[in-house]
Parts: sequence; C-alpha cells; structure tokens
Amino acid sequence: MKATARAHPIQGLVKYHGIRDDELRVPYHDSISVSTAPSATVTTVEFDPSLDEDVYLVDGEELAGNGAERLDAVVEYVRSRAEAEYVDAPVRLESENSFPANVGLGSSSSGFAAAAMALVEAAGLDLSRPEISTIARRGSTSAARAVTGGFSDLRAGMNDEDCRSHRIETPLEDELRIVIGLVPTYKETQQAHDEAEDSHMFEARLAHVHRQLADMRDAIRSNDFDRAFSLAEHDTLSLAATTMTGPAGWVYWQPETLAIFEAVRELREDGVPVYFSTDTGATVYVNTKADYVDRVEDVVAAQGVDTMTWEVGGPARILDETEALF
Repeated sequence: MKATARAHPIQGLVKYHGIRDDELRVPYHDSISVSTAPSATVTTVEFDPSLDEDVYLVDGEELAGNGAERLDAVVEYVRSRAEAEYVDAPVRLESENSFPANVGLGSSSSGFAAAAMALVEAAGLDLSRPEISTIARRGSTSAARAVTGGFSDLRAGMNDEDCRSHRIETPLEDELRIVIGLVPTYKETQQAHDEAEDSHMFEARLAHVHRQLADMRDAIRSNDFDRAFSLAEHDTLSLAATTMTGPAGWVYWQPETLAIFEAVRELREDGVPVYFSTDTGATVYVNTKADYVDRVEDVVAAQGVDTMTWEVGGPARILDETEALF
C-alpha cells in the first residue's frame, strides 16, 4: 500500500538539548515549539515486494549514514506495530523539502514527521497524532512536535505513554509571523546532543529550564505574545551557552546572525514587537506580529541575507493520492 503525507518543520521555543535514551530518542526535559508554514516536507512511501531492500531518497539523493539508520528505526517500529503481512516487503520512501535543509530550519522534524505519518497510513494503522508522534520521535525528537503541529509540547518521559506531543491551542497561531533570515551554513546537531552532558553549563540549563517551560505554557495559553517570544529569545541564548561550552566548542552563529540580533533589538527599542530565535544553526527566526511583518522583513533583509516570511503550520496530514511523489 502507498501513502503520502505532508508535515511542517518546527521552530524550537524552549528547545530540548541532549538525549537520555538513544534508541527511543527521549530527551532530558520537555520542549515546546511552533510549526512553520508554508515550509513543508512531502513524503511518499510504499511497501513494494519488487524491491530487494528498503530505498530512501531525500530531495533526489539516497539517504545514508545516521539519517538512514534513524529512518530504519522508524520503519522497523511501524512494521512491528502493523498486522498486515505486506509490511514485511521492502519500503520505497521518497521525500521532498520546500525549503533549505541543514541550515537550522528544522528539516529533520518535518522529514521524520511526514515519514511517520505516511508509514502509519500505508501500514494500515489507526493511530492518533499524539500516538504517531511517538513513532516520529524515534527518528528525530523534534519530529514528535511536527506531527501535532501548531504550538506543541513534548513531555519528557521514559516510555511512549509519557513522551508524546500534544497541541497547545492559542490565538497566537493567527497573530504570529516569522521572518526567516537565511544564513546558509551547514550544521549537524547530533554531536551537540551527544556531548550535552559534558558542558559545565548543562546542569545550569536543567536547573532553570523547567521554570521556563512553565512560563512558556502560560504565556502561550494566555495569548501573551511578548512574554512568549521574549522567553524564546532567552532560550536561544541559554542553548547557545550550553553548546558553545561543550568539548567541541560549537559556535554556529555567523556575523550575519549577530547583525540580525542587533537589528531586532533596535527595532524593539523603537516599539516594534519583535524577537529573535535560533535553533542549532546560524539561520535566524525573527518573530513578530502581522501588522509589523513588512517593516521587520525589510530590516532583516538589510543585513545582507535572503528572507522568507512564514506563518504557523498545522499538524502533519495525509495527502490525496494525486499528490504522491511517485
């Protein structure tokens, strides 16, 4: 059986750092994010007995290395859950991104979310999105939140009952606009997660992140834009302090990144509701309100970077068969 799914990538608002369990990809603490649209990954999967082995193609290139191993984990878990005999056949999976990958825009989140959604459908499983989020999490922890979409909250736990994503309903979904300041420097997050505990700042982050998570949930539910995105900006600085003080001394930010930070602060001093955020990368999310987005985009573009303006994306969903990639 064949199925096609679309998922939107996420911007981390209170980001997780470090993996407690490599197999289940369970994080040390909760995390909260917002999905971004129209950026998306579309993935088609088919269990095909004519194949000799599983085949994974992402943006026309064969997936290899750690990415392929993590996708194997998702595929095998779906097979273990399904009752249909045809799931024992090899899988053909093709995936396309509508936005740049590996530049700090969450492509692994939408990639594994779309893969999990399509695999579950193709395997004939009837699961809720929070349940599917536990499958996507085996590929990428952040993919769990891309499955549920919008503003989503992934609780840390040691099993699938506890560690799953849930949507936070909020009017902020209609108000938020996200200007992307694209700084296309390749980044890899896995090593940063692997060495998280080795930073002398890691315990300090754990000590304050739970209060930050509680404050973020309250700000989102109470529709407090400035509080929510001020917290997201602070979390960006907290995460960077931890990654920069690990053994590898990861410094992802580039001169353009810092220029955007300064421009955002100047806009805020001029009364504009605007806040910067980054995930593990140099590209910047600039969060503002719809009424100010044109001015904000002009200022970000003036820093010598390409820009895109995004909105809040919904949950991962199954597409019509006419939208299949093969």
